[in-house]
Amino acid sequence: MIKITGIIENSPAYRTQKISIGDFLISINGHKINDVLDYMYYSADNQISLTVSRDGKEFTVNLEKSEYDDLGIESGSFLMDKKRTCRNKCVFCFIDQMPKGMRETLYFKDDDARLSFLQGNYVTLTNLEQPDIDRIISMKLNINVSVHTTNPELRCKMMNNRFAGEKLKYLKQMTDSGIKLNCQIVLCPELNDGEELKRTLSDLGELMPNISSIAVVPVGLSKFREGLYPLKCFDKDSAGEALDIISEFQNKFLENYGTRLVFPSDEFFLIAERKIPGSDYYEDFAQYENGVGMLRSLEDEFMQALECSDYDNQNRKISIATGYSAYNTIKKLAGLAEKKYSGLKCELYSIRNDFFGETITVSGLITATDILKQLENKNLGTELLISSSMLRRDTDVFLDDLTVSDVENRLNVKIIPVENDGFALLDAILGISL
Repeated sequence: MIKITGIIENSPAYRTQKISIGDFLISINGHKINDVLDYMYYSADNQISLTVSRDGKEFTVNLEKSEYDDLGIESGSFLMDKKRTCRNKCVFCFIDQMPKGMRETLYFKDDDARLSFLQGNYVTLTNLEQPDIDRIISMKLNINVSVHTTNPELRCKMMNNRFAGEKLKYLKQMTDSGIKLNCQIVLCPELNDGEELKRTLSDLGELMPNISSIAVVPVGLSKFREGLYPLKCFDKDSAGEALDIISEFQNKFLENYGTRLVFPSDEFFLIAERKIPGSDYYEDFAQYENGVGMLRSLEDEFMQALECSDYDNQNRKISIATGYSAYNTIKKLAGLAEKKYSGLKCELYSIRNDFFGETITVSGLITATDILKQLENKNLGTELLISSSMLRRDTDVFLDDLTVSDVENRLNVKIIPVENDGFALLDAILGISL
């Protein structure tokens, strides 16, 4: 049951005038309600019978609504329940590589299948039991799974969880029942790459057609790894070898299933010093949020925007701060904008990640402290553009808890956070308000 902490005005629950804040929702149409998935799934009908408890006494509330309309009941948290935390201690976990003293929420490890369905989070399956899988199947919930390897013994080792290997059985159960899975492999040199990567891709291919996509991303290692499992970063040769294995399987999958299915993240191409493929390579960009095809998408969108842009050719000088991984792409795009608009001047700065270590090159892990240290006393023009990924979602707060205002005041320049979107980037470069 869930405690009712709010009722949305003019909602079906509100209009009954029979439900109050503080009541407990026990069931919907005879089905017990434990969390938001139960609530959403069983309240989809237009004829609804609620069992509600008040002061220990149960009563029934019947109502009608449009099919799939929300009842209007709120319960404390988004999940209407506590988040499920991760039971693993993966050898590559980035949270374990963060220093002490950062805000508490940064250390929370979620491993919740409900968030996988609702928000696209990845789950390892290690804290799921058979009834959880049965519910996923009955509700037809397509989810995202962190697989990493299909070798049971190696999976136990990588996740430091003795149950991690046996949970692989759930992959087949779900795909055999028609559940669509997006999969993820965090690749670690000399651990789950090479022949182990071939095994994993081969095993996942056997679950087709219900594997929607597979992302392969390189392990990220911060400088805070004292006492942790000894891992090393990919270099040009090992990244190239991984790309070659992925390409081999892409060709097989394309021939057998009409899709490349498995996609390496942009970092592999950058580390291997290979050209980012064209947009056709990424098909429907299913693993975009995993850093797969982000640079290609950004460039293609920017070129489209630049082709049709009409800008008042006034003098404008700005600066852009980005991580090493995106620097060359953004520098190229800013140069094309300068070429088209002679009054435009863009100064690019690649921010070295001193906070986490130089091997961390993505913009999303850049701190305000590093920006301040490296840009203080620079002539930054009228505005400094940064990636919005540097900020906590829907806030103006950096990883190190400094705010956009803090940085603006120190650098004496207006900061413009920009989404990873080529159209938004060009608008920000040109000073066009959305």
